Amino acid sequence: MAQSSVETYPVMSLAEHFGRVTDPRMEERIEHRLLDIMVTAICGVICGADSWVEIEEFGKAKQEWLKGFLDLPNGIPSHDTFGRVFACLSAFQFQACFMSWIEAVFRATEGQVVAIDGKRVRRSYDRGSNKAAIHMVSAWACANRVVLGQVKTEEKSNAIPAIPELLKLLELKGCIVTIDAMGCQKEIAEGIIDQGGDYVLALKGNQGQLHEDVVQFFEYAQAKDFKGVPHSFHETLDADHGRIEIRRYWTVDRLDWLEDKAQWKGLNLIGMLESERDTGEKVTVERRYYISSLDNQAACFAQAVRGHWGIENSLPWSLDVTFKEDACRIRQGQAAENFAVLRHMALSLLQQEKTTKVGLKAKRFKAALDTQYLTKVLIGN
Repeated sequence: MAQSSVETYPVMSLAEHFGRVTDPRMEERIEHRLLDIMVTAICGVICGADSWVEIEEFGKAKQEWLKGFLDLPNGIPSHDTFGRVFACLSAFQFQACFMSWIEAVFRATEGQVVAIDGKRVRRSYDRGSNKAAIHMVSAWACANRVVLGQVKTEEKSNAIPAIPELLKLLELKGCIVTIDAMGCQKEIAEGIIDQGGDYVLALKGNQGQLHEDVVQFFEYAQAKDFKGVPHSFHETLDADHGRIEIRRYWTVDRLDWLEDKAQWKGLNLIGMLESERDTGEKVTVERRYYISSLDNQAACFAQAVRGHWGIENSLPWSLDVTFKEDACRIRQGQAAENFAVLRHMALSLLQQEKTTKVGLKAKRFKAALDTQYLTKVLIGN
């Protein structure tokens, strides 16, 4: 029977991008096609599988459906086969294919906020081989809520060296890149500007005199209620479950007094966020400081700052709560890094499916029950 375009589209789309991955196995010992293994794993993770055993069980339960677009000449691979293949599969190639795929299904729009943040996969450490837990640095398209790419940091290193590597893989023209204080580095700012993007970088004590000068300036300006200080201002109010939060944003672009300005490529303004939170029992005020290449419009600055919370809150929470990443004990070879890519693919596809107005966990459950819905998730409709 001829297969419909809807049935074959998922594997055609994935094969186009993931077919370039080199099969690490000896040819004479291959029983299952590499593409079959990868597609089954992707579908399994979408449907709630968080381990190789669960992916195998998913494959067995959905074998007839999978045969609609996969060869599966020897049935569903065992969980040991899934584990061995992903442990020796080139994580570099697998991530490159992910980047190619995500670029095909999603293109960042002008003014899109791209948040950069890191997350450690806690249970990926291995005492037996003295292998540290992997730390992934991810790029998150805030408006569309998809992972644009990720890079693993070097063992015993922080995220700083990985950020420029990740940025080079992204199309940043017209985008606003936001990074927390650890990524507030001159080389990173320069790289973003050179790629045609803008930046909003959080300032903390790691920048020494620059941070101190910006803090003192805003303290002086606030003491005068910004009278005589040219600036842009924006305010938002959120109320939820008895909590009221007022966020006030100030930006200033007259920076002749700032000694370090010339050292930061594209630096055009400094900004402050003041967050006043009233829980009914206590009122707290927190201030955060930033440097940016944006034009002096506090509303645009506010959008970028708020957008960054999307990756700080949504991505780690989704990976830990919905995908149980911190509980995952996959660690052999390159398997932990490759499984992280599987999670990011599943998360991006589920976020893009808009017809079902439920949370990610419910979407995974529905995909496991309904292959028509799973197909819809895979083809992005």
